[in-house]
Amino acid sequence: MDPYEYDESIRKNGFGSVAGVDEAGRGPLAGPVVAAAVILPEDFRVEGVRDSKKIPRKEREELFWAILLNARSIGIGIIDPAEIDRLNILRATKLAMHNALTDLTTKPDMILIDALTIPSIPIKQMPIIKGDAKSASIAAASIIAKVVRDGIMIKYHSIYPSYEFDKHKGYATKAHLDKIEKHGPCPIHRKTFHKVKDLLLPF
Repeated sequence: MDPYEYDESIRKNGFGSVAGVDEAGRGPLAGPVVAAAVILPEDFRVEGVRDSKKIPRKEREELFWAILLNARSIGIGIIDPAEIDRLNILRATKLAMHNALTDLTTKPDMILIDALTIPSIPIKQMPIIKGDAKSASIAAASIIAKVVRDGIMIKYHSIYPSYEFDKHKGYATKAHLDKIEKHGPCPIHRKTFHKVKDLLLPF
């Protein structure tokens, strides 16, 4: 089913305002986890809205602006690396999603979430496996979250240029692991993630 038709089928079941929620940054060794919640207008139809990880950077940024300029409401939640280490990544992701939903200026009737539920939000929710491939609202949220997080990591590159965060955005590439091994972790590395933690061991 077309992702826009999927969302429309939810609206036709009595849920006029539908929010899609997704995150960027669960897997990286450094930087925040960022969640976005997006309520699209019913007539929003922009070609190419899909899983942000499958979209080339230039197209993703163009879609980001199309969503930003047309969405009924967008909420953002950002959880920093220290909080990720304190909570664990799953709880941090759910907190980021909670914060994104509470950041919305319009209350949705239904929340579509990529594979999770947020019990702290008292609104009807539907967890959808591979939701960013099925729902336009979730796909839009994945694009917003990805572009926001990439921007944060590019700013971190100017603070910690030795790690080249502008290139790998904190993910566990060989180049990134080599930088951690050479320089040690920096303040935005997730110290509880085993590939970072292993490099902190004295033996």
